[in-house]
Amino acid sequence: MEHIPVAGPWITQKEIDYVADAAAHAWYENANMYHERFEKAFSKYIGTKYAMALPSCTSAIHLSLLSLGIGKGDVVIVPDLTWIATAAPISYVGADPVFADCDEKTWCISPDAFQDCITSRTKAVIPVDLYGNMPEMDAIRDIAHDHGIAIIEDAAEAIGSEYHGKRSGSFGDTGVFSFHGSKTMTTGEGGMLVTDRKDLYERCLALRDHGRAPGEKMFWNAEVGYKYKMSSMQAALGLAQLERIEELVNKKRQIFSWYRENLQSIEGITLNCEPSGTTNSYWMATAIFDPKFGRLKEDIIRTMKGNGIDLRPFFYPLSSQPAYATNPYAREAPQRNITSYRISPYGVNLPCGLNMTEKLVWSVCNKLMQVLGFE
Repeated sequence: MEHIPVAGPWITQKEIDYVADAAAHAWYENANMYHERFEKAFSKYIGTKYAMALPSCTSAIHLSLLSLGIGKGDVVIVPDLTWIATAAPISYVGADPVFADCDEKTWCISPDAFQDCITSRTKAVIPVDLYGNMPEMDAIRDIAHDHGIAIIEDAAEAIGSEYHGKRSGSFGDTGVFSFHGSKTMTTGEGGMLVTDRKDLYERCLALRDHGRAPGEKMFWNAEVGYKYKMSSMQAALGLAQLERIEELVNKKRQIFSWYRENLQSIEGITLNCEPSGTTNSYWMATAIFDPKFGRLKEDIIRTMKGNGIDLRPFFYPLSSQPAYATNPYAREAPQRNITSYRISPYGVNLPCGLNMTEKLVWSVCNKLMQVLGFE
């Protein structure tokens, strides 16, 4: 039986050629040529003034928090349903994460839940464009503006998604992206920070390069900073992928359409939504199963794996995880975040690698139906 992985990239000769060229020529006076091309092309695609290539999305969130002056005593609101990389940098800077409930349909942070979590200590919110879905950004921005709260848009999973004609990642004081090998476009590992604010961009430039002060004096450090840089080979790979971004996003949307054709009519299965005015890039095709099937996500994943098909679990609520066992905001979250705790136990990500074909999607759906007791 053919093994079906859950995620993976689409690499062509263009990517191979660009990386080989970087390995051969991106040195000496040309050391930054692929960084500059990649960042310029990325900012143009997203629609922001600035873009900064980084080693990960996590580092982009870290720099965003630092540049906004967030630290000890401050609170940052995050959705309870997301990967820990969204919240971990809050701890890096000494602030406290507060976990907000998700919207029933988009699975992204609920504006009402965001509003309810705000206190005098709240300095920022990190809405996550979960699995390519887009939250209600107009409402989130209005609430943030009314309370003087900064927005860091975590678009790690949503390159190519749109909300009322604007690209994902362009709604916050900063936007952050991931180019992990599982993402729609990849640099192997890597990330990007985008912003329209010159002050934040310049602050991040210094912080990512060991706190070096601008000027002619070399190796002169104004402060202790960080080593957050991407290699030329990664930037070259990213540029090649970005030049194919429409092709990559269209393939993701096609993969989801195959799943929708096979599963949308099955009572008790809920798939990703695409509300009016949004474009979902469907990084992951996700299925939420009605509890009536009597199968938790771990059970379904284990059974499918036994048939050569890899699934991923829908994210566990951050507030439920051992990493936040001593966080007082995590202890109170289960009573408040009803939707997150109801959805998470019954959700899986279906195979969405860019190597998927209609036949492979059919095979996944056929086996899934058997696991759920339909055949």
